[in-house]
Amino acid sequence: MPCTRREFLWRAGGGVGGVALAAMLSRESQAADALALRLPHFPAKATRVIEIFCPGGLSHVDTWDYKPELEKAHGQEFDAELGKQTFGGVGGKYAKSFWPFRQHGQCGRWMSDLFPKLATHVDEMAFIHSMQSKSALHGPAMFMMNSGFLLPGFPSMGAWVTYGLGSENADLPAFVVLPDPRGLPPGGVVNWGAGFLPAVHQGTVIETAVGKAPIADLFPAQPRAADTEREGRDFLQKLNAAHASARSGDTMLEARIASYELAARLQLSAPDAVDIARESEATRALYALGDESAGPFGRQCLLARRLVERGVRFVQIYCGAENTQAKKIRPNWDSHEDIVRDHGYWGRVLDTGASALLADLKARGLLDSTLVICTSEFGRQPFMQGRQKGRDHNPGAFTAWMAGGGIRGGAAFGASDAFGLKAAEKPTFCYDLHATALHLLGLDHERVTFYHNGIKRRLTDVHGHVIKSLVA
Repeated sequence: MPCTRREFLWRAGGGVGGVALAAMLSRESQAADALALRLPHFPAKATRVIEIFCPGGLSHVDTWDYKPELEKAHGQEFDAELGKQTFGGVGGKYAKSFWPFRQHGQCGRWMSDLFPKLATHVDEMAFIHSMQSKSALHGPAMFMMNSGFLLPGFPSMGAWVTYGLGSENADLPAFVVLPDPRGLPPGGVVNWGAGFLPAVHQGTVIETAVGKAPIADLFPAQPRAADTEREGRDFLQKLNAAHASARSGDTMLEARIASYELAARLQLSAPDAVDIARESEATRALYALGDESAGPFGRQCLLARRLVERGVRFVQIYCGAENTQAKKIRPNWDSHEDIVRDHGYWGRVLDTGASALLADLKARGLLDSTLVICTSEFGRQPFMQGRQKGRDHNPGAFTAWMAGGGIRGGAAFGASDAFGLKAAEKPTFCYDLHATALHLLGLDHERVTFYHNGIKRRLTDVHGHVIKSLVA
């Protein structure tokens, strides 16, 4: 050969779009089999998942977790010795929520005024108020919430779900990630990796920014004649078959081959899936697409709905990007300097998009079969960070909520202490959240395993219990 296989692929088509020729690869490959549709262990209440991840550390005491005792303690000094144990190293004065709490719905659950639109859906939401993390660092805590492990390199929840259930639509990825238009979250692409599972189970990133191609290099730079493309596919099929035959068991290669095959099918399916121009004006207004602040996240939520109604198994939405300081606002929920400024901005963003998503799914009859999860990697402290106007990291307690997909709406599980400092009643980790989500999908979390390095690994490690009181 005058050039390497990789060089040929790029010369032949001008990028991945050119080798979307990959439709030529055998659908009997191991990678294709890895995404074959599988039956659950028992009848499922949900068939798909949309997870909203709020990176940076959403403050539970300002949002979902009402603490009357914290209001009474407002302005009092926090214990100086305990304050030295915080992430920032300085504990200031106790601070009540910067937004008033009110009871909502028939269930009477408390929610702060930061979320007036989500408050109208409280009877469909179930809250876990005793969540904990094992790290106060963004990266490890993100990895733990996504994969059950503090260290990178373990399969994400989306990867485990597609490993257990396969794909409902061969023309779209089974696991899609919609990052914030500002960029990737803390920890980057590792958050949706496949770890030691076959690489085909890793998340596929779809660009959500207006004006950008949803999938880079999907189409060739210049149109090609059908005969030329068919000849290229035939020749490339022979090259790939020879290349793969000498590398049996290489899941990275299998995943790449499968991705080329999927790329060809995506040339037909992706434009329709992401074409929100076809949505009605009422739907576009519901997601506030024209709003400069709330519109980008609204677009992410609308894309998530379009993807799950087309059979995508797991969609992860990031409400916030990498953790850095900013001149106006933080690019995520990490509100060290000014919680009113930062949470005030992000609260409206989440409130608008998430409430629209729940309403839209319900109106289309999809909410009952779609599990919606909203979480952060940890919470924030019930006191101020020294003399700043923000709150420090708090891995001791935070709140996650779920809706749809077999969840008992209006319910709550566990509780933090009187001030929201630590989980006090029924302490809960990501293992229990993951076990419950898998249960709703018809999967026994103890049976979804993969043998790796001499041990049967699973999403919940050696932990996890289904939170049965939240299951309808």
